[in-house]
Amino acid sequence: MKDTLHVPTTEFEKRDRCADLDHRPRVLLGKMGLDGHDRGVKVIARALRDSGIHVIYSGLWQTPRSLAISARDEDCDVIAASMMSNSHLKLGPMLVGSLRDAGRPDIPVYMGGILPQEDLPTLRDSGIAKCFTTGTGLEEIATAVRDSVRDYATSLDGSHPIAQLARDISLCHLRRPPRHGAARRRPARVIGITGSPGAGKSTLVAQLVSELTLRAEAGTGLGRCAVVAFDPMSPITSGALLGDRLRVDFNRLGDAVFYRSLAISGEDYHSLDEIVELIGGVQFPDGTRFDTLFIETVGAGQNETKIRGHVDTTAVVLTPGMGDAVQMDKAGILEIADIFVCNKADHPGEHELVRDLRDIAGRRPILETVATHAKGVPELLTALLAPTAG
Repeated sequence: MKDTLHVPTTEFEKRDRCADLDHRPRVLLGKMGLDGHDRGVKVIARALRDSGIHVIYSGLWQTPRSLAISARDEDCDVIAASMMSNSHLKLGPMLVGSLRDAGRPDIPVYMGGILPQEDLPTLRDSGIAKCFTTGTGLEEIATAVRDSVRDYATSLDGSHPIAQLARDISLCHLRRPPRHGAARRRPARVIGITGSPGAGKSTLVAQLVSELTLRAEAGTGLGRCAVVAFDPMSPITSGALLGDRLRVDFNRLGDAVFYRSLAISGEDYHSLDEIVELIGGVQFPDGTRFDTLFIETVGAGQNETKIRGHVDTTAVVLTPGMGDAVQMDKAGILEIADIFVCNKADHPGEHELVRDLRDIAGRRPILETVATHAKGVPELLTALLAPTAG
């Protein structure tokens, strides 16, 4: 929570500190304001992961509202907000108020960084649960996050419907029954995005979500969209770093997109079908629903094929330099593709990749994108939304 921390991660003992709790702690690490440094936050994120905690990192330059929405959608036990500027006395209370507006006033806020001692009473009086000043150790931070965990209640009384959806998803993922009477409906479109590590899946999903939201706001009748993103769980501590959502600009999108990160081992999608129906079952006062759901896989290797059994359309993301046609043909993941996406199309080797894919794809479409610049994203979204996709 503070970029002045210089304790090497090698000095922190990697062990599961949370196995006895009701559930793995879910902590949102966020940096509000104009602070553009994240080295210290990344050190803390790894230490928490190495303690058996599930860490959601939302990235730099967050607003109080974007952090509150993220914490609600991720069903976090606590927000750990890092402050390096002189705006802590303003942004801290704003974050507490934003959590109330988002329907989760019960989520505690921890604040750390360069916090003058004379300001700590004011911060606590404004609703900040704990303050960590320069020099706080990693063990103390991990213990504080662990202590934030309370047993899950099935129903969040009087909460925002998305807050309740987030809790229902948490319960399903833990193999517990969600709230009685929770509506279920499969979204009109469930799209799987898979591919190897470093292919740019998270950035591509973020761009697709942004493009779809723009189209929905233009009155195209697409409805809302949601994302479920899977990341790997540590085989040693069962902790996880869940960083996919940092590619999405929630400062602009706000409530328009529901985004949920989950940690799994291997391809354990035991809860996915129920989660899909819970997301589709939400109806907003204006009558809109989550009609499009993107599922982003872990992307830890070439044999990730089980996602096809849970989605309507599967897009396999590839990048130049992954190997020749023979190597690609050996990878079972290519067999599940309904659409091939050649991302990072501005990199050397793109023409060779497309040429080799044409030998494999048959009638399946091949689209080229540069996700970091949104190039090719509108065309890809159109292909994914087409009735014939999948």
